[in-house]
Amino acid sequence: MKLHIKDIVTNRRALQNYAVLDKVEAGIALVGTEVKSIRENLINPQAAYAKVEGGEVFLYDLFIQPYERAGSKQHEAKRRRKLLLHRGEINKLLGKVSRRGYSLVPLRFYWRNARIKVELAIGRGQASYDKREVLKKRATQREAALEVASVYRR
Repeated sequence: MKLHIKDIVTNRRALQNYAVLDKVEAGIALVGTEVKSIRENLINPQAAYAKVEGGEVFLYDLFIQPYERAGSKQHEAKRRRKLLLHRGEINKLLGKVSRRGYSLVPLRFYWRNARIKVELAIGRGQASYDKREVLKKRATQREAALEVASVYRR
């Protein structure tokens, strides 16, 4: 069976603010109007985060704009959404996130065989000096790559 994966949106801010330690794929329990809004790319994951509560994982502050052409039934834009994971995965996440300073943040949302999935990251918040170090490292790598490319052009 061939996998059809298509990105919907990526949370670039999460990659800047968190050092990613591990990643997990999860499904999301959505209502019909939310799926239609996501099809039109009316989703903003900037402030979204996940929590393990009562043996289940929930996604908070994910903004999915209300669907314009919906009838009387409309979804809340920032409601709590359940993430679909196996019990073992939830226990593993709970063990890792229970340590101080670790969070569950969504990195990207994508279609996988006609189902919406979220890639969750277990991350540790980065201080501003850590971010500067990452930027310096990228700049030196970019300069080195340009230098190597210029040598091969000659």
